[in-house]
Amino acid sequence: MHLVDQIKAKARTNQQTVVLPEGYDDRMVQAAGKIVADGLANIVLLGNEATLQAKAAELGVTLDGVTILEPAAAPQLEDYVAELVELRKKKGLTPEQARELLTAEDNLYFASMMVRKNDAGGAVAGAFNTTGDVLRAAFQVIGTAPGMKTVSSVFLMVTKNPDFGENGILLFADCAVNPNPDAKALAEIAVSTASSCKSFLGVDARVAMLSFSTKGSAKHEDADKVLEAMAMAKELNPQLQIDGELQADAALLPKVGEKKAPGSVVAGKANTLIFPDLDAGNIGYKLVERVAGAEAVGPIIQGLAKPVNDLSRGCSVDDIISVSAITAVQAQG
Repeated sequence: MHLVDQIKAKARTNQQTVVLPEGYDDRMVQAAGKIVADGLANIVLLGNEATLQAKAAELGVTLDGVTILEPAAAPQLEDYVAELVELRKKKGLTPEQARELLTAEDNLYFASMMVRKNDAGGAVAGAFNTTGDVLRAAFQVIGTAPGMKTVSSVFLMVTKNPDFGENGILLFADCAVNPNPDAKALAEIAVSTASSCKSFLGVDARVAMLSFSTKGSAKHEDADKVLEAMAMAKELNPQLQIDGELQADAALLPKVGEKKAPGSVVAGKANTLIFPDLDAGNIGYKLVERVAGAEAVGPIIQGLAKPVNDLSRGCSVDDIISVSAITAVQAQG
């Protein structure tokens, strides 16, 4: 079974509620009914009911089973306003400003507040709005997971070689969010990605902290940062199977791993690769995708207290459906 199909099957086992704030985007309207019909999640689509039903009819789709909610008329609006004022009181946010954010046309703050207040298990946006706007609302309203300050991303890389990772599947992080993480951020990325490995693949992560150096083969402050990050990650999660610094071949190839890092529990069998910076991560996943023909599923946002995922503005209806299933699985915990 394909990885996305496996994720969809898992989503169906314990249906969660996912909010789609961008009801003003035709693709979101098309996706909403299909997600419900396929049993992947309960969907709340934000927008005016009459407008959305008319749009659905125009598009030839049904919104049967979809909950439609207009933020400005929502019964929970005043509760949300009070919550947002309390959250942002150090910034001096007034009730009027909070109401303006929660009823803004993009619906992003309202969707994030639904997730915060457990009126939805997760949110999916970005078909229309920028990554910065989506993550800003999520960060300010939902915040990061306990003990974490770093929001990051992970790609599930489905390769054609079953000898790599977990039956050919590898997790790559961070490839989309943090340009130059310091050691603490890198450690948090490693711990978050290990959790994602368990959620999506159902196995414990074997985390390789990647570098141009393996076990001191080169001396440089960049390699030192990776070593420091590994030590911090172990403090955050003492049960974590993690090693570094490792070059990519030492992380992935058993013979190379045995030679360069003898006795390592990770070298040669890593299923989770943590890149030292965004240059390496973004270049790495695109090379594996384009040159090696791997499928890149993501980016999946991690490190938030509750799941919010960002789409490409060029996404398809199928992309929205898949990311909603991913979000639903994250919401299962």
